Amino acid sequence: MLKYSILSTLRAYYIKARLFAVQNPPEVMTKQKGKVYLVGAGLGDVAYLTVKAYHLLAQAEVLVYDALVDAQLLELVPSDCLKLDVGKRGGKPSTPQVEINNLLVKHCQQNQQVVRLKSGDPFIFGRCTSEIEALKKAGCQFEVVPGISSALAAPLLAGIPLTDPVLSRCFAVFTAHEPEALDWEALSRLETLVILMGGRNLPEIVHQLLRYGRSRLTPIAIIRWAGTPQEKIIIAQLGNILQETAQESLSPVVIVIGEVVGLRRYLQSENID
Repeated sequence: MLKYSILSTLRAYYIKARLFAVQNPPEVMTKQKGKVYLVGAGLGDVAYLTVKAYHLLAQAEVLVYDALVDAQLLELVPSDCLKLDVGKRGGKPSTPQVEINNLLVKHCQQNQQVVRLKSGDPFIFGRCTSEIEALKKAGCQFEVVPGISSALAAPLLAGIPLTDPVLSRCFAVFTAHEPEALDWEALSRLETLVILMGGRNLPEIVHQLLRYGRSRLTPIAIIRWAGTPQEKIIIAQLGNILQETAQESLSPVVIVIGEVVGLRRYLQSENID
């Protein structure tokens, strides 16, 4: 009972703090001059959006967003905000990066407050380098606002810890968008792997890990649309994951490989009324 009382008190404090922050928004945008905010949208659900990101969206004059950004976040901007969908989803048509850079510079130089909204965290496979270089070259002010990366949040929401005193003393996060560029021999020796953008290359991932000594019995989790109502989790082993996912769409997914996946059945949260 004491545990639940403490949890209830903490939740109450959090709710009060959140309401205060929302009802008393800080002046997060500089009105005198154009500025670009490279903002992490987190997993998509508003519940995982940072308070600062929330206020920036509420004051945005131009919104430049990626395909994986959840539609409900687009409703947070003012009604007169210019919304520009630039795609950026693996395997799908998207606006060339040079054009995106030019859009950011153009609207910033028109003294507008621009939010460049990216899924997850801007600096974790967010392709920010090119945009920042373009902004700096044009003399535009910019700020990077962190977001919750799916690499960390998806396993957590699925009940999978990335570290464990015995099973996982370290973990690696990488993208399998270009599997031929990776050192699979080195990766296969790590206890826990978290893979983004790996759905289309799952057969190659399995092949390379088995080739360099990982057991066919190694647990693997495929987490699709983490943190959303469409979330789906598939638990299997390296030896049978291809059969288990043969009829599944694997985009967007976070892949977790390692013995920690087996801890999920012990660590899943139970609903507390």
